[in-house]
Amino acid sequence: MVASPRYALVAYLKNPVGEFVEQLRRELHPHLPHLAAHLTILPPRPIPDEASAIAMLQQICAETEPFEVHLGEVETFIPVTPTVFIRVAHAHRMLELHNRLSASAILAGQEEWPYLPHLTIAKMSTEAEAQNGYLLARRHWAEFEGSRSVELSGLTFVREARENHWLDLAEVPLGPRLVSPHSR
Repeated sequence: MVASPRYALVAYLKNPVGEFVEQLRRELHPHLPHLAAHLTILPPRPIPDEASAIAMLQQICAETEPFEVHLGEVETFIPVTPTVFIRVAHAHRMLELHNRLSASAILAGQEEWPYLPHLTIAKMSTEAEAQNGYLLARRHWAEFEGSRSVELSGLTFVREARENHWLDLAEVPLGPRLVSPHSR
């Protein structure tokens, strides 16, 4: 367990794009094959009250209709960090949701980097590894024949258990929930 747990809000990609990224990650960085492909809506941050955070997430996300995300090109964060990723093209909906969630007191947090919607492929150990990974990822992404669009209809609130290991705490659907007649 980490000293002061951090929390994040992600959208897991359980589709061909997610499978592509997980396979590519295993090829580029075989030591971290367990990380599920995801888009980060709220980057890691400490949160003072888990239950209140989940309630706020449910409230805000219920007011946000599901939306489609279009994936762009493979890029890297070199020289800041040796990370290879796929940029989210036309990211205004992700940015709006990120900003709205971050504006609530319970979910606000100091972010290490400016928010840039992306799909991480792998964080490498060195810049040279990242450059090689970038070239390989670009080649594979150019050959990818599946859809580069994904529908975000649900998010997952996670807590860091230890480095590179996150626990799913709550599923958070986007859009209003239908109320069944039995729940009245």
